[in-house]
Amino acid sequence: MGREPYWLCFALVWTVIAISVNMWWGSAEIEFVDETIAISQFMESNPLFPFLFFILQWFELALVIKRLQDMGFSGFFALLIFVPGLNILMVLIVGFVPSQAEPNRHGPLPNSYWRKS
Repeated sequence: MGREPYWLCFALVWTVIAISVNMWWGSAEIEFVDETIAISQFMESNPLFPFLFFILQWFELALVIKRLQDMGFSGFFALLIFVPGLNILMVLIVGFVPSQAEPNRHGPLPNSYWRKS
């Protein structure tokens, strides 16, 4: 997976998260004070939210694994996106480091059809 599809898919995942939070914010029946908003209130307000976020985290993990393999690294390093603080750095590094110039053990280059000419 190249850098452009990575960023587009990553933006799609976070857009879905933003839309779901916005829908919850508009339909919540609690009074919002910055100190009183808890993740538990958010998750309990709709029983589908935990499943949605689990699925979206699964997609993010798959995106990072594909991108790491494209760069020639093991997908095991993708677990770093679950470490607070390192997750932002990991997403940025994976998003900006270019792919390997040659095919690696994970397969051919992304968009290799267009690189032949």
